[in-house]
Amino acid sequence: FTILGEIPDEEQILPRKDYESLDYDRCISEPYVEVLEGMDNKKAKKYEAVHWMMVFAIGVTVGLLGLFVDFFVRLFNKLKFTVVGDSIEKCSDKGCLSLSLLELLAFNMTFVFIASVLVLIEPVAAGSGIPEIKSYLNGVKIPGIVRLRTFLCKAAGVLFSVAGGLFVGKEGPMIHSGAIVGAGLPQFQSITFRKIKFDFPYFRSDRDKRDFVSAGAAAGVAAAFGAPIGGTLFSLEEGSSFWNQALTWKVLFCSMSATFTLNFFRSGINFSKWGSFQLPGLLNFGEFKCPDGDKNCHLWTAVDLAFFVLMGVVGGLLGALFNCMNKNLAKYRIRHIHPKAKFIRVLESLLVTMVTTIVIFAASMLGECRDLSTPTDLQFGTDLAGSEDINSTIRQFFCSNKTYNDMATLFFNPQEAAIHQLFHQDVAF
Repeated sequence: FTILGEIPDEEQILPRKDYESLDYDRCISEPYVEVLEGMDNKKAKKYEAVHWMMVFAIGVTVGLLGLFVDFFVRLFNKLKFTVVGDSIEKCSDKGCLSLSLLELLAFNMTFVFIASVLVLIEPVAAGSGIPEIKSYLNGVKIPGIVRLRTFLCKAAGVLFSVAGGLFVGKEGPMIHSGAIVGAGLPQFQSITFRKIKFDFPYFRSDRDKRDFVSAGAAAGVAAAFGAPIGGTLFSLEEGSSFWNQALTWKVLFCSMSATFTLNFFRSGINFSKWGSFQLPGLLNFGEFKCPDGDKNCHLWTAVDLAFFVLMGVVGGLLGALFNCMNKNLAKYRIRHIHPKAKFIRVLESLLVTMVTTIVIFAASMLGECRDLSTPTDLQFGTDLAGSEDINSTIRQFFCSNKTYNDMATLFFNPQEAAIHQLFHQDVAF
């Protein structure tokens, strides 16, 4: 509040007694010096080898987590869109579209209700979790921020939030989830399961735990966007203020492990070609390439640079406007929504879901019928799932056989498929 230039009321001050400071400095005391002197070269190499093994394990685990979330989001979306899509096709002639809307509302509100209950179980699992992880990496210990219960609520919550039709992504929460994996996996113990203990004497200091959290957060970015170097730079520049050169290589190795694991399994499951490595991250814009033999085709030219600059300026202004609106909305909710009873906050999420669902359904009804392009007419070739082309994700609601509904194609598909349509379908939306 001081940074925002405001003086908070008494009831708005955060419960600072629950927050602790983490000690990331090494205390160079006589006992510590004795430990260093008593550690021979063999023990030092063993410690370093275990450190690299744990970094690799964190990367693989985060990659598998991304695979888990992506698989069930696709499964729930497929179930929802198949049931509702069949109902719309039948009701277009019979005039029972209100029944189709109720079915879509039932799916979305059930999924979001489950996600809301999970947030009530563990409130710190709400949102993306990136600000909280930044706080942790800079020395502020927020209660429960890297606990196993938070991880379970986070992973399941983002799964049901995305499947529930909300305009949210699974990329941000992957960073928080990866950080929790980094914090918990090298400890070989959990507060949730106190009775389960392993004799693993390594990495018990705040400094070691912070390094693994940095690696886990970077692995989350790498798994979300298929960008190992981007994940490393995120952890280095945006996350931790405490860094050393040796950590850079370990974090990069962790990010590469996460990207490799996710890419290997997603490519095998979605393309049935294990080892093809065609899906490096959860967010994928598809492959941009010119048709074979077309020498006049160029993906972009020097003239396009001016448009790129203009798009960047407009995007920055819209981003600033979004941040301003989001800050005011967040402050309003802190003052008026958060202090209310839990069921009121659940009703808020259900209200947002209901409005979102109605907008999606109404937009699909108001969509225009576009001519269907053949795969050979596409400007940029791409594959979404195996041998299927871009036309496999179209929706023909309220349109004839040789046309498709443009708005329904965007809204009655998973978010990644909608992005593919915008980039690769050779029409205007």
